Amino acid sequence: MPGENLTREEARERARLLEVEAYEVELDLRTAVAPDPGPFRSVTTVRFRCAQPGAATFLDLVAPDVTAVSLNGRDLDPGAVFDGSRIALEDLAAENEVVVDARCAFSRTGEGMHRFVDPEDGEVYLYTQYEPADARRVFATFEQPDLKAPFTFTVTAPAHWTVLSGAAPAGRPERHQDTFATWRFEPTKPISTYITAVVAGPYAHLEDRYTRTLDDGRELVVPLGALCRRSLARHFDADDVFTVTKQGLDFFHDHFDYPYPWGKYDQAFVPEYNIGAMENPGLVTFREEFVFRGKVTDAAYERRANVVLHEMAHMWFGDLVTMEWWDDLWLKESFADYMGALALAEATRFTGSWITFANRRKAWAYRADQLPTTHPITADIPDLEAAKLNFDGITYAKGAAVLKQLVAYVGRDAFMEGARRYFKRHAFRNTRLADLLAALAETSGRDMSAWARSWLQTAGVDTLTPQATYDAGDRITELAVLREGPATGPGPAAAGAPPRPHRVAVGLYAQPGASGELVRYARAEVDVTDGHAVVAELAGQPRPELILVNDDDLTFCKARFDEDSLDTVRERLGEVTDPLARALLWAAAWDLTRDGLMPARDYLGLVLRFAGRETDIGVLQGLHQQAHYTVDHYAAPGHRAEAEQTLAEGALGELRLAPPGSDHQLAWARFFASVASTEQDLQLLRGLLDGQAKIDGLDVDQELRWEVLLPLAAHGAADTAAIDAELARDDTASGRRHQVRCLAARPDARVKEAAWKAVVDSDELSNAIVEATISGFTRPGQRDLLAPYAPRYFEAIERIWRERTIESAMAVVRGLYPALQAHEGTLEATDTWLRDTEGSAPPALRRLVREARDDLARALRAQARDGQG
Repeated sequence: MPGENLTREEARERARLLEVEAYEVELDLRTAVAPDPGPFRSVTTVRFRCAQPGAATFLDLVAPDVTAVSLNGRDLDPGAVFDGSRIALEDLAAENEVVVDARCAFSRTGEGMHRFVDPEDGEVYLYTQYEPADARRVFATFEQPDLKAPFTFTVTAPAHWTVLSGAAPAGRPERHQDTFATWRFEPTKPISTYITAVVAGPYAHLEDRYTRTLDDGRELVVPLGALCRRSLARHFDADDVFTVTKQGLDFFHDHFDYPYPWGKYDQAFVPEYNIGAMENPGLVTFREEFVFRGKVTDAAYERRANVVLHEMAHMWFGDLVTMEWWDDLWLKESFADYMGALALAEATRFTGSWITFANRRKAWAYRADQLPTTHPITADIPDLEAAKLNFDGITYAKGAAVLKQLVAYVGRDAFMEGARRYFKRHAFRNTRLADLLAALAETSGRDMSAWARSWLQTAGVDTLTPQATYDAGDRITELAVLREGPATGPGPAAAGAPPRPHRVAVGLYAQPGASGELVRYARAEVDVTDGHAVVAELAGQPRPELILVNDDDLTFCKARFDEDSLDTVRERLGEVTDPLARALLWAAAWDLTRDGLMPARDYLGLVLRFAGRETDIGVLQGLHQQAHYTVDHYAAPGHRAEAEQTLAEGALGELRLAPPGSDHQLAWARFFASVASTEQDLQLLRGLLDGQAKIDGLDVDQELRWEVLLPLAAHGAADTAAIDAELARDDTASGRRHQVRCLAARPDARVKEAAWKAVVDSDELSNAIVEATISGFTRPGQRDLLAPYAPRYFEAIERIWRERTIESAMAVVRGLYPALQAHEGTLEATDTWLRDTEGSAPPALRRLVREARDDLARALRAQARDGQG
C-alpha cells in the first residue's frame, strides 16, 4: 500500500464508494500523566455504507500499534491489514461497521494529540490539531474532507482535568474509584475529520454567554468559554476575548442570516501550537502567545482580534460548508481572511484594520505570488503533502484581496446574498468552486466564469504604473494606468487567459497652501482591462505632486510610481496625511526594494526619515521588520555594517523621542534591541537589564528582558551564567524557549554544532524548542560561523523529510536553509541538489528548496543594486 500521502484520486474513489454514517471514538488518556508516558488507547467504531458491495477500501491510521480490527463482526488480523498508515478493508457489504482498537502516540510536534508538561507546576496539557490530515494520528478515520459524519467522543482522563470536545457534554463526567473519570459528549453535526477536536488538562476555564433574538422570535443562547494553562491565567484578559467574540457573532448573524449552528463556542489557548488558530466547530484552538505575558502594542490586540474573527467566519465558511478536496482550500481560507478583516473594521474598535491588511497581510501574498512555485488561488493539489504547503499567502491573503475586488465588482449586497444562499443550499455538505460561483451569479446577475478564470485560475502579480502628460498650464491632458502582467510564474498570459480586470482608484495628492501636508484633492476609479486604461475623469486636474495607483487598496497588484511621484515619496512620504495611503506608499517602496529597483540604502533612508512620523503602530512594526530584513539580506555586504549602525542610531533616537509609556516607545525599544551591535549600544542594553539605565516610561518587563538579552548573547556580551540567571527569574514555558534561543545564539563554534545536532541529528525536541533553537542558531551577524553548515544542509534534508512528520520537517528545511550565505556558491549548491534529486525527492520538499533559492536569488539581485551606489 502507499504510505501516508493520500492522493486526490484515492480520495475521489473512496468518496465514490462510501457514505459515512457515524463515528464513535473512545480515547483513554490516562497514560498522559504516567512518569514515562506511553501510547494511549484509541477505540474507533465507524458505520458506513458502500455503493458497491464486495469492493475494498481502507481506513487511515498512523499509530505505533493496532491490537484488534473487526469488520461486520469478523475479526481481521491486524498484522495483515495494518501497514503503519492504513487499514485494508476488503469484501465490504452494503452496510458496514468497523471497529479498530489501537495504541496511538502522543505528539511533540503539534500534530495529532500534542502533550505538553508545564515546567512551572508539572501539570500535563493535551490538545489536538489535525489540519489537513492528522486526525488519523488519534483515531482511525476516512481522512478526507468530503466524507462528513457525526462524531461522538468519549474521553477518560484525570478527574481534576477540564475535558472538552466540539460538542456539549452528555451529562456530568463519570468518576472512577481511582483518580480518573470518563467524559461523554453529544454527537456533533456532520463535520469533516480534520475539524474534530479534544482539549484536556487542568486548564483555567472562564465562561460567559452570547444571546440574540433571531428574526423568527427564537432566543439563541451560545455558551462561551475561554481556556488557557493554569499558570498563564494571571495574564489572561478573557474579557477582551469575550467582547470581540460577541461583536463577531453579532456581525456574522447580521450578514449571514444563518444562526450559529454549533451550540457552544469554546476558545482554548494552547501551548506549543504551530499555527495561529484552528476553526474546530465549538472548540477553536489558538496559540497561547495570544495570552500576553507583558506589555504589547495595540497591534498585538488587533492581530488577536483578527484571528478570533477569522476563525469565527470559518464556523460558516469551512465548517458548515466545506470544500470537497484541498484544491478549493481557498473557499474557506480566503473567505475567512476577508470576512475577518471586514468584521474587524466594522464591528470592533480596530476600525483601521484594512490598513494592516494592505501593509502586512498583502505583503505575505505578494511574496508568495512571485515565487517560482506560485499557483492559482484555486490550486492543483494532487496529494496531502501538497495541501500542507498551500496554507500560504496566496490561499489566505491574495484570496481575501481578490474577494475584496469581487465585492467591488458585484456589489456588497449581491456578495452577501450569494453567501447566504450558499450556506442554506449546502449546509453540512461539501462544495466546489462552481457552487459558490452559481450562487454569486444568481444574486449579481453577472457571469462569474470570466472573472473566475482571470482571478482564481491564474497566478502571478500584475504591475500598475501611472503615466501622465500635462499642458503648458500644468494641467493633466491625459492620465493612464499601464498594466504589466506577471514577470514570473504561470500568469494569465501563460494560461492563455485574457488580462485580469482591475477596478482601481487613482488618487492625486498635493500640498494645499503652506500646510506642509500632502492630501488627496482628486480621485477617480477606472477599469483596467488591458495594457492601457485612460482615467478620463482626471483630465484637466492640476498637476499633482503624487499620483497613487490603487488608492484605497481596491485590487491586488504592485503599484509603481512615475518619476515625479517617486521623487515626492523620497522627500515627503511622511507628510501624506491619510494613513491608508501612507501604508500603500510604504508597501510600494518595499516592493521596489525587493525587486531590486530601489537600493536598500534608499529604503532604509525612508525608514530613518519617516518611520518616526508613522501613527499606525501596526505599520510601524511592519517597517521595523522590513528594515531589519533589508539590512540582513538586501544591503550590499560592504554597506551592511554601516547600515546596521545607522539604523540602530536612528532607532535609539526615536526611542528617546517617543512618548513615555506609549506603544511607539515599546516598538522602538524592541527594534533598537534587535539591531544593536556596537559596544555603546550593547552597554545600554546591559544597563536596561541590570537597572543601571533608565528610559522614562519604558517598563522593562520579563518579555522585553528576553528581547534585550538575545542580542547580548548573540554578540558574546552575555554568557551562559547570565542566560541561566534570567531563566531563574522566569522558569516558565516561555522562559525556557527564550533561554534555548539565547543559548543557541552565542557566537561559539561548539554552541552551533550542539544546536545543529539537537535539531538535525535528533527528533527528541518539541516543535517549540526546535523553532527556538533554529532562531538562535541562524543569527545574521554570524555568517562565518554558519558557513560550514551549508553543505551539511543539503546532505541532511532528504533524510529529515523521510523520517520526520511534515510539520517538523518543514520547520527544519525552511529554517536551516543557508540564506545568510548569500553568494553564488549557495545558489550553485542549491541548483545541484535540485538537479540531482529531480524525480527522486518528494515534490513538497523540492518546492520548499526552490522557494528558498528564489529568496536568495532575489537577495543577491538587491545586493547588487545596492552596491551600484
